[in-house]
Formats: sequence, structure tokens, C-alpha cells
Amino acid sequence: MAKKIFIIEDDANLLYGLQAKLRVEDFDVVADEGIDEIEVLKRIKTTSPDYIILDLILPHTDGFEMIKKIKGDESLKNIPIFIFSNLSDNDTKTRSMDLGAEQFFIKNDFSIDEFVEKIKKIIINKSKI
Repeated sequence: MAKKIFIIEDDANLLYGLQAKLRVEDFDVVADEGIDEIEVLKRIKTTSPDYIILDLILPHTDGFEMIKKIKGDESLKNIPIFIFSNLSDNDTKTRSMDLGAEQFFIKNDFSIDEFVEKIKKIIINKSKI
């Protein structure tokens, strides 16, 4: 069965590029532009993803708060969160990981194809455990 990935990203080109590439790789993908924090959390609950890809900089939502809310919710706390952000300072990375993010990726370091390959490898390796 295909793994389900929930992407929260406000850059439409990146969001739909990731969605298309992940679908080609046989992932079930749910995309959200992260406009309404409450709505995003509801959608995560109703779709029950296996993984979440989260941008930290969203128009009306603080990415750090989103991590806190996901990890603070009993029904969501075990979903691994992959941060995909333009923020590249160590404080941001440390804070994300301390709040419960599983991985931290800097957008400028990867093309969409490279990022999807990294995600795929992580998920395949986790499946072997």
C-alpha cells in the first residue's frame, strides 16, 4: 500500500511540483497551502498521513506552532515531520528538531527531484525496521 504524505507549503509551484513528483514515485499525496492552521490540522486528522512535509514560513501559520500542535495531539504525535524550509540557520534547525521534527531540509540545497529521492530513501529505510 502506498505511503501517504501530507505536504504543507505555501509556494504553489513547489507544492504542486512536489505533489506531482511524489505521485510519480507511487506516494499518496495530500497538498495544503497552509493558509488556515485549524483547517490544516483537521485535514491531517481526516487523511491520516504516514508522513508530513512542512514549510516553516507560511502566510497565516507559524511552522513551529504547527509542529507543537501536531506533536501535542495524541492522534497525530507519531507522524514523522520533515521540515522543508528556506530558513537555514542552526537555531531554526535545532528548534525544529527539539519540537519533534524528524528531519530538516533546506530548500536551496535540493532540486525537487533530489528532495523526493531523499524522502523516498528515508521512508524505504524506515519500512525495513
